[in-house]
Amino acid sequence: MASLPQSQPTGRDLPDLLPARMLNEFTYCPRLFFYEWVEGIFLESADTVEGAAQHQRVDKPGSRGLPAQSELEPDEVLHTRSLTLSSLEHGVIAKLDLLEATAGAVTPVDYKHGAPIETASGLGAWDPDRIQLAVQALVLRENGYTTSEGVLYYQKTKQRVAVPFTEELLGQTREAIGAATRLARYGSIPPPLEGSPKCVGCSLAPVCLPDEVTSLHHIEAAPAGGGAGGADQLQLFAEQAAALPRKSALREVRRLLAPRYDRKPLYLDTQGLKVGRSGEVLSVKEKEKTIQDVRIQEICQVNLMGNIQITTQAVQSLLEAEVPICYFSMGGWFFGMTTGLSTKNIFLRQKQFLLAGEPWFCRKLARQLTAGKIRNQRTFLLRNHLQPSPRVLAEMKEMAERAEEAGSLEELLGIEGNAARLYFGAFQGLIKVETEDGSVTSGGFTFDWEGRNRRPPLDPINALLSLGYSMLVKDLTIACYAVGFDPMLGYYHQPRFGRPALALDLMEPFRALIVDSAVVNAINTKMVTLRDFLRVGRSVALKPEGRKAFYRAYEARMDTLVTHPLFEYRLSYRRLLEVQARLLGKYLEGEIGEYPVFVTR
Repeated sequence: MASLPQSQPTGRDLPDLLPARMLNEFTYCPRLFFYEWVEGIFLESADTVEGAAQHQRVDKPGSRGLPAQSELEPDEVLHTRSLTLSSLEHGVIAKLDLLEATAGAVTPVDYKHGAPIETASGLGAWDPDRIQLAVQALVLRENGYTTSEGVLYYQKTKQRVAVPFTEELLGQTREAIGAATRLARYGSIPPPLEGSPKCVGCSLAPVCLPDEVTSLHHIEAAPAGGGAGGADQLQLFAEQAAALPRKSALREVRRLLAPRYDRKPLYLDTQGLKVGRSGEVLSVKEKEKTIQDVRIQEICQVNLMGNIQITTQAVQSLLEAEVPICYFSMGGWFFGMTTGLSTKNIFLRQKQFLLAGEPWFCRKLARQLTAGKIRNQRTFLLRNHLQPSPRVLAEMKEMAERAEEAGSLEELLGIEGNAARLYFGAFQGLIKVETEDGSVTSGGFTFDWEGRNRRPPLDPINALLSLGYSMLVKDLTIACYAVGFDPMLGYYHQPRFGRPALALDLMEPFRALIVDSAVVNAINTKMVTLRDFLRVGRSVALKPEGRKAFYRAYEARMDTLVTHPLFEYRLSYRRLLEVQARLLGKYLEGEIGEYPVFVTR
């Protein structure tokens, strides 16, 4: 069965010299090498942070450098640190932690974070470390130095392991350089390691998703629709797509990513606040009084709601820490965001744009997203409605099935609209609260539901829904940037100036599960009451106290743990949004045969 069309370039334009550290990654895991060297993706972990701290001493350059070997006195032993040398013949560059140089030979010493191998014959070195050290030997020899042996110093156990530079090791290293270079310039991303202990503790496991990708490999690749999109090709695709097996996770998926983020969003809603920076801390001031200090390393995003100022120094520090700054109107309209140059995966964007021009692909993905949205809405009614109508539930089930067979985006919009009419027609049964005095109104407002309206919202429930959807679009826009997508180009939501179409696509299955749930919970638990609203002309808006209360309700929902129906592990909705965005990327890149839309049980 044909696979998705690939936009593989004839040769990627990469730096001329391959770092020795990347040869270590390539030998350890080619997929990790591809992520870090080709796609420029790197995430910190406890091990990388600790390793960087341990390297601080050897990262300080020596005062003398490294003279020519012939310039050293016969009895002189020179120690120099943090020296960078390159080899044009082999196309590599190496940063040498420590060199012990004499007139007879130069010995590179490479510092490693972990521990050596325990063998029956004594201590041994790991193959990736031996290859990285051998790169240093090649570089030193090309620069005129004699070296026959290197040393690996494992900082965890404070032990040295000698590594002879044999012709066998140097040959393996040359082969690794050639293979890594070919993969980086011409190859596609290698498959994930299957059940490997290397994945446990890997900082890029949340990006790689090795077990998740492996568990979905049994799904056959989606058939291609052909460049011209002819009727015969589209008919062939429809027949092949109908024959695809249903999704089910056949392999056990290990817990390799944290269920929740350690960092939390920062919301600033009081008008007139000013955000500055003092070292690694954001200082929030009202007039000249500091009302809050927040460590930059403890936040994952900054949300400025309305007229709030932020200094250039604060912006620069947040960009350096890859913390996006999101801008909203006072009423909660999402204007946009400021983010750093963390999106480097141009190859994913190439495929995103290529497939956006394929009508068959847009229709296929839109079907899945819409069907998932309707099924999640139906489940939400089943779980939370006082007495859901059997007719409404039956018709919504039928709409979900029809969505999977829609022949065009226009037909799909009609099906989605009909399902929305059924869903929002039953929405009043989700509201289970009365006002404190027992009446149905307070301050001229009521929680009676008369249907969905927006731009502007005309009642309290719609005001909450509009604010919640705006916040969810913001979070999915951030997820798109984190993965490497252009959030403005979607598949179901067609391009429109200023609209984050892909974020809106990804949001469809989560509207009821996140926003509608947060709204209903905020009302039913009286986190938000009728006194939190005010009328502006025909529209209804939240007062500042009401907005802050709803932010808490929304973030509580985003922090709720949910069981993934395919992978059987629990994770928060905020983490889930990124996982789903990454799975879409792996679908576009051909790593999995179908996008697994999240449908709750």
